[in-house]
Amino acid sequence: MQKERTFVQKFHLFLKGLAMGAANKVPGVSGGTVSFVFGFYEELIYSFRKVNVTAFKLLINGRFNSFFRYVNGAFLLLIMGGSIFSYFSISLVLDYFLQNYELYVWSWFFGMIIGSIYYIGKDFSEWNKINIISLTIGVLVGVGISFLKPAGENDNLWFVFICGIIGVSGMTLPGLSGSFILILLGNYVLLLVDSVNELLFVITSLIAGNFDVLSDPEKIRYLKIISVFTAGSAFGLVSISHVLGYVLKRWNSIVTAVIIGFITGSLGIVWPWKKAVYASTNGNFILDKSGNKIIKNYSRFIPDFSNSETWFAIFYITLGIALILIIDYYGRKKK
Repeated sequence: MQKERTFVQKFHLFLKGLAMGAANKVPGVSGGTVSFVFGFYEELIYSFRKVNVTAFKLLINGRFNSFFRYVNGAFLLLIMGGSIFSYFSISLVLDYFLQNYELYVWSWFFGMIIGSIYYIGKDFSEWNKINIISLTIGVLVGVGISFLKPAGENDNLWFVFICGIIGVSGMTLPGLSGSFILILLGNYVLLLVDSVNELLFVITSLIAGNFDVLSDPEKIRYLKIISVFTAGSAFGLVSISHVLGYVLKRWNSIVTAVIIGFITGSLGIVWPWKKAVYASTNGNFILDKSGNKIIKNYSRFIPDFSNSETWFAIFYITLGIALILIIDYYGRKKK
């Protein structure tokens, strides 16, 4: 599936990586949904599947160009590069809007997911008994996940590795938010906030010539955690992609129906009208390394339609739906 791309196409692919990276960081939003809607999901799965024994043999034998072509390296470099860059740039802007305009951001995502359900489902015509059952299972699992109670934080390295495998699922499974799963596992703040902040601090300190940070036990602890989490994520990307590639090839319609169900069920997670429930002990809020309160879960409620804020939120839902419809129109026109 190696493709020759123009500079403009490569730039568009990088932008899609930015969007996927930003989506992966938001609890309740799946980067896999972004890849599905933007039309590069199957190539993403295909490329991850190419990281196999043959690829490692090419790498060990020093055939770097052959390895790069074999794993569709140009595509992966653009997508993953965009995702990583987004995590330290675009997603920070998203964090600002979530902090100051939370209702409108969630409304926008809610609308985009509704649009995504239409986008994926509009060309799906095989609604037989098996696919309807698959759709129902996907919906029930998605809704069920949104109402699970989070576990406590666990920094055991084996558990952190498992968190990496599960947390990366949002990139490979549309509708399943890896960030939200990490909240349920109790390790969202540890892995995606505290460890990342410590890693950035260590990197900037080393660049500034301060090597004393490498003798700080607390810094070393976080470096171990982020390293194991990254290893688990890499292992999860490759292993889950191999499984997905296998089932997509043999049971494409069933898997697509389940994916549509997942995405539909995830609407419960991104429901805009909710209040954060913060973790506490003995009546005191538990804070992360940055002094921010740790979100335990969300309490959802029906909006007050006499409030102008509710109608602004509905406007942003409509805007989110319209964005996906525009992407769909642009895609059909381009074809």
